[in-house]
Amino acid sequence: MRLLYVLEGQRIKVLSLQSILKLPEHKVKLVKRMLREQIENFIREDLGYHDISCQMVPDTIAEAVVFAKQDCVVAGVEVAEAIFDYFDIEYTRKVADGEKVQNNDVVFELKAGTVSLLRAERLSLNFLGHLSGIATLTRDCVEAVNQCSEAVVAATRKTTPGIREFEKLAVIAGGGDPHRFNLSDSIMIKDNHRNIMGLENAILKAKEMASFTQKIEAEVESATDAILAARMGVDIVMLDNMSPSEIISTVEKLRHEGLRNKVIVEVSGDINTENLAEYAKTGIDVISMGSLIHKAQWADLSMEMKGYFMP
Repeated sequence: MRLLYVLEGQRIKVLSLQSILKLPEHKVKLVKRMLREQIENFIREDLGYHDISCQMVPDTIAEAVVFAKQDCVVAGVEVAEAIFDYFDIEYTRKVADGEKVQNNDVVFELKAGTVSLLRAERLSLNFLGHLSGIATLTRDCVEAVNQCSEAVVAATRKTTPGIREFEKLAVIAGGGDPHRFNLSDSIMIKDNHRNIMGLENAILKAKEMASFTQKIEAEVESATDAILAARMGVDIVMLDNMSPSEIISTVEKLRHEGLRNKVIVEVSGDINTENLAEYAKTGIDVISMGSLIHKAQWADLSMEMKGYFMP
């Protein structure tokens, strides 16, 4: 899958970051449509050769509800719907991705044969729980940052192999930015690129090969390299593994050189809920956090049969 993530405009101003950095709606729809094609693989993984337990269950029409067992931000609704569609389950969606729910709130009302409901139960709950956990943590981080900054909270490529797109959409549901979906989205010069060919040479090569639609981001670990990258015309400077005081100093040096408004300044590296506010106050534009995904705790949701009807 190739998704071109385009930041609009020649130069990005802080006041427009929230709207510009969001994945365009038509691209979100494209991702979701393509993800539905993956659902059948997950279903086959779960069913194996056949469902032994359901051989003893009378396959009669039943009703069920999927409900939250804690307060959370819901994500994975359309994934669950694709699973329900596969098993011919009638469903009524009660909430959409990105909506907050409270303990005992109903997410879905379902009606189908008992066997279909049982087969769809765990897979749908796995996705809803995992993705809602990501969306909930993302929302908490976004709201914390909004208390003191206009910075965007973004994810990273530290994702679960095979379900990155699902996890990135959960970040969007939580109000965060997905960052790159894959390596083809934009050019990012990281530490090992610098180690291989040097920062200046890497930027020159990147500018030589980049399409006009692709942004160039340089990851740096010093103010000197940040200034060099900005002077050479990269679009985004990522300050990696810097302390808040080092970031403040680097941002001020960029401003002194007349470069601050010519680049998006991103920070990353061991940023978590405990130190997030400190980083948000440093005057940067984007905070990227791998922990949005790999530290998120699953939200607790459950499916409960409400009754079945003998033929």
